Amino acid sequence: MKTNTLIIFCFLFQLHISPIVAKENPSLIVTTLVEGLEHPWGMAFLPDNRILITERPGRLRLMEKGRLHPQAISGLPEIEAEGQGGLLDVVLHPDYRSNGWIYFSFSAENEQGIGTEVARARLEGMKLTDLEILFRVEKKSGGGRHFGSRLVFDRENYLYISVGERGDRPRAQDINDHAGSIIRLHDDGRVPKDNPFAGQRNAKAEIYSYGHRNPQGMTLHPETGEVWTHEHGPQGGDEINIIQSGKNYGWPVITYGVNYVWGTKIGEGSHRPGMEQPLYYWDPSIAPSGMAFYDGDKFSQWKGHLFVGSLKFQLLVRLEIKNNKVIKETRLLAGEYGRIRDVRNGPDGYIYLLTDEADGRLLRLEPR
Repeated sequence: MKTNTLIIFCFLFQLHISPIVAKENPSLIVTTLVEGLEHPWGMAFLPDNRILITERPGRLRLMEKGRLHPQAISGLPEIEAEGQGGLLDVVLHPDYRSNGWIYFSFSAENEQGIGTEVARARLEGMKLTDLEILFRVEKKSGGGRHFGSRLVFDRENYLYISVGERGDRPRAQDINDHAGSIIRLHDDGRVPKDNPFAGQRNAKAEIYSYGHRNPQGMTLHPETGEVWTHEHGPQGGDEINIIQSGKNYGWPVITYGVNYVWGTKIGEGSHRPGMEQPLYYWDPSIAPSGMAFYDGDKFSQWKGHLFVGSLKFQLLVRLEIKNNKVIKETRLLAGEYGRIRDVRNGPDGYIYLLTDEADGRLLRLEPR
């Protein structure tokens, strides 16, 4: 008992935070709905109970009546799947029932290299039509790291796009570079006039916030309507942030992480005036991906809790939040189902997960 207490104390000290961190094994039914997916990344629920699933190598799949169509949906743009890049997130327009628009992010290539892009299209049968490219990172670059690529619509139908800094740290502090930022657009790709850098010289008008490393989780708070993100830190320093217009979230000038291998300091430390502090962070890193507030009715005790997938520790994190502060962290399904890439609320009130594996799965969580 004394040894266990010491381990828990040391773990909390590493986290530099006060909330209780615990493992939990609730009575859950975990159902595998689909298997054989190749590194699935994002999913979207169509109104007729079908589910769209992206596979990172560049395929958009459709699940219908409990079965995965053997062929992929055709009509995607040219996708360059390299490293962490490929076909990534997918979301529906808030008015999908009337306009039919499906939005997706992906990595694409030009003569400079590879970068994040976002397109929209309509689905007719098993083919995409009316394809439009809405956003391109203008400065493409080499390598296969840090594309970001989560998509979220807010209550006013603005589209938010997370963009990683492509492993090139200084880019996140350059507002004349899309890398390392949260982008905000109208649903048709136009730049909102009230974006913080719209009309400013030597700045990208699409940028809403900057100083981000690699944001792979983004969701809307069900009560406040605020956009919440999380991003990968280096060795430690994974962050949760509430996104505000024009704010600088610090990377790589401030961080709670350290350099890989040697553990040396990055930037100036963890604080600097004019740079935002995270709402919450993990040290050591959990490698977060996917993020959703639970707003269904099947898990009443979890209403309003924030769920985050973990790639590194192959688990699902549940965060209890009060007044925009995490008061408790609980870890579920540790090591049972592999790397959790995406987390979504289903229209049926259940929680859905994607596992990032060569033989990836779509899972559904239900109370027993």
